[in-house]
Amino acid sequence: MTLDVSLLNTEYRAPNGSVVRAARDVSFTVPGGTFFTLLGPSGCGKTTTLRSVAGLERPIGGEIRVGGRTLYSAGAGIFVEPSERNIGMVFQSYAIWPHMSVLANTTFPLEVRRSRLPAAARRERGMQVLEMVGLAQFAERDATRLSGGQQQRLALARALVMEPELLLLDEPLSNLDAKLRDRMRFELKRIQRERGLTTVYVTHDQDEALVLSDEIAVMKDGRIVQRGTPREIYNRPTSRFVADFIGDSNLIEATAANGAAAGEQATFHTPVGTLVALAPAAMRAGQAVTLLLRPENLLLEAPADDEPVSRIEGIVDQLVFVGDAVELELAAGDRTLRIKAHPSAQPTPGSLVPVWIRMSNCTVLADGIEGED
Repeated sequence: MTLDVSLLNTEYRAPNGSVVRAARDVSFTVPGGTFFTLLGPSGCGKTTTLRSVAGLERPIGGEIRVGGRTLYSAGAGIFVEPSERNIGMVFQSYAIWPHMSVLANTTFPLEVRRSRLPAAARRERGMQVLEMVGLAQFAERDATRLSGGQQQRLALARALVMEPELLLLDEPLSNLDAKLRDRMRFELKRIQRERGLTTVYVTHDQDEALVLSDEIAVMKDGRIVQRGTPREIYNRPTSRFVADFIGDSNLIEATAANGAAAGEQATFHTPVGTLVALAPAAMRAGQAVTLLLRPENLLLEAPADDEPVSRIEGIVDQLVFVGDAVELELAAGDRTLRIKAHPSAQPTPGSLVPVWIRMSNCTVLADGIEGED
């Protein structure tokens, strides 16, 4: 079921009386069966956007449609109540009812809906979704006796039991410990794919977004500043903000040494040495830009292929073994570069080492050195 959000605008009044625009002309389409994530820091408008889709916030402008059905339209004066939207939602706090069993928590939405199912049918559907999330054996257990991960799955089961057209998830894994959160990411993605559910997920956790999403929309100050697949967002951020927010990054101010057309090789003078990269757009000599170097793309050995590379040198300041990698801090010029290398690498602190960077791994950001979106 396709979700269309068009020019959505929301605002609220802050405690000091000022009006805050939480979402500003937010537009996106989520194709049916897609896992779509709104990613950004606290206060960027992602949760307000999600709550507007659910009907828990009333926007001041825009339109929201699910499967061609208009749920909200400022121009037409349409606002469909949350209970009539056939949308499932899982919150950060799971809102488990402590006086009910696992099964009773699951089937409660079926008991309060307008077209109430018979008790036998409610139980059958409840057991089906509990089986799906791996909780069928706990159906009669008190909900408070579940672990954190089990409570998260119970909240998901309660959202799925209504057979929603659209599933909304607001940071549902943030209360779990790190290992359980990692496991639940894959479990959540499995359930979403098996059901073919159109899903909108809200998080500030970049790793979560990269693991789960088919597409990510990065938000800042109430606006979407970049949309793309996880690989596109990570490997080709369009702004300093996105590059810094997604993954570890080395951001280097640079000046173009020569003019270049879009897609052509360009040379840049930087504080760490001369670097080559592909120009994302037409560039002129002397133009100031920012270059992105991911720590895992700084190589301690020369690559064997024929791709153009840059070579710089630096002094190893710190080296830390983290199991699957060695992380280094390298003093190059007046900058410190972070490098993530194979665990077999053992450069000595204080030693001068060469570093190679493939041209395709040196990204020119479009918004220059100030990083304004």
